[in-house]
Amino acid sequence: MIALLGSIVVVLSVVIGFLMAGGNLLLLWHPSEIVVILGAALGAFITSNSLKTCKAAFAGAVGLIKPMRYSREVYVELLKLVFDLLVKSRKEGLLAIENDISDPAKSPVFSKYPKILEDEHMIEFITDCMRLMVGGNLDPNELEALLDYELETHHKEAHEPSHAVQQVADALPGFGIVAAVLGIVNTMAAVADSTSAELGAKVGAALVGTFLGILVAYGFVGPISSAMKGRAEEEGKAFEVVKMALVASVRGYPPQVAVEFARKLLFSDVRPSFSDLEDSLKNKPKAAEPPKT
Repeated sequence: MIALLGSIVVVLSVVIGFLMAGGNLLLLWHPSEIVVILGAALGAFITSNSLKTCKAAFAGAVGLIKPMRYSREVYVELLKLVFDLLVKSRKEGLLAIENDISDPAKSPVFSKYPKILEDEHMIEFITDCMRLMVGGNLDPNELEALLDYELETHHKEAHEPSHAVQQVADALPGFGIVAAVLGIVNTMAAVADSTSAELGAKVGAALVGTFLGILVAYGFVGPISSAMKGRAEEEGKAFEVVKMALVASVRGYPPQVAVEFARKLLFSDVRPSFSDLEDSLKNKPKAAEPPKT
């Protein structure tokens, strides 16, 4: 939602500033310039990216109006899920969680955390990691290295859409110049049969192309790319949290300590306090705040 608010501020600032200078908004309305700039940018985007990246880019841009997938409350659920799995595997043995990781949707452990179950990539990551722990006596360093490789691949894939959108932002000023040049071509072709006022209008229309290319690049597409990159980095933190907890468990730390290691990785705005997480793990209700006097 904050991304949508920022775009509205950009539009209002440009429009109000133009009107304050005595401009007429109809002077900026040239559909032909819009078709050239946006059409060429879209075509270049499709040419330079795979279908998978194109779909992910559009989905990521639309997803910016939605809240973050991993809020503070969801991170608490994630840590509690990992804690429950580690406790069960320690008390009953690693084979006890085999049914849970083979079918998470029917698992009594996973079913307690429906918000985590909605993230298919996270569930796949957790179950794959737990299978490695169940399937063999992995050295902690080997497990950590393997998970690092997987996370590197995941992060690279998650950043591809934002990189593709940034390439479009970099190209848009150039397409704006293309639209302006085409407008000048039309202007020069009409010199013999046009008045000075008509020529001025045609030159103004050509300059609108440059204006639109720069505005769309730096006012909309570039910021959308940056927001998508930030969203990917923030959501990727959840995978690092799971990795830290599982590696700490393999190193021999008890579940509560392993989860505490994972909690330390979280950004400050979504990191639960030590006492809040401890109460959540023990299923204690949060203490009510004393009444203000």
